[in-house]
Amino acid sequence: MKKILSLFLTFLKIGTFTFGGGYAMIPLIQHEMVEKKKWITGEEMIDIIAIAESTPGPLAVNTSTFVGYKVGKFWGSFFATLGVVLPSLIIITAISIFFEDFLKYDYVIYAFKGIRACVAALILHAALKINKHVTKTAFSYIIIALALIASIVFNVKTTYIILFGLIAGVLSQMIITKIKCKTDSNNKEDKNDSI
Repeated sequence: MKKILSLFLTFLKIGTFTFGGGYAMIPLIQHEMVEKKKWITGEEMIDIIAIAESTPGPLAVNTSTFVGYKVGKFWGSFFATLGVVLPSLIIITAISIFFEDFLKYDYVIYAFKGIRACVAALILHAALKINKHVTKTAFSYIIIALALIASIVFNVKTTYIILFGLIAGVLSQMIITKIKCKTDSNNKEDKNDSI
C-alpha cells in the first residue's frame, strides 16, 4: 500500500508540474521511476513509451497506466493514472470557468509563449535520454533516419511511422533468427563431418 501511495503522489507531482503533454512528461517519469526510485529499468521505460505511443489515448495517461501496472499491478495502474490526470482535470475545470477573462491578460499570453519554448526543450531532452537506452546498430540508425525523413520531409502520420517500425523490427528479427538457425545447423554438420 505504501508503494501505491508513493506511486500516486509521484504521478500527482508529475501531472501538476509538467506542461506540454505526454512528451514533456517523459523525462520526469524516467527520472522518478528509473533513476530515483528504480522501479523500472531504462529499457523497460523505452518499451513502455513504445506501447503507450502505439495504443489509443494520450501518451501521458498510457505511460502512467503502464508504469503503474508494472510497479503495482491493477491498483498501481489505477492510482498512477488518477495521479497524472487529477491536476489537469482540476486546472482545466478552473480555467474553463474563467476562460474569457483569463485570456484578456497579456502576462498570461506571454507565460504560454515561455512555456511552449520550455516544452520543446523537454521533448528534446526526452529524446536524448531515450537514445541512451536504444540498441545502437546500423539497423536502428537506418530506422531512425527513415522515421525522421518520413516525419519531417514527407509529413507522414505518426501512426504509419510506428507501424513501419513495428513491421521492420519483426521482419529484421525473423531474418536474423533464420540466418542464425542456418548458421547453427551448418556448424553442427561441420562438426559431425569432422568426427
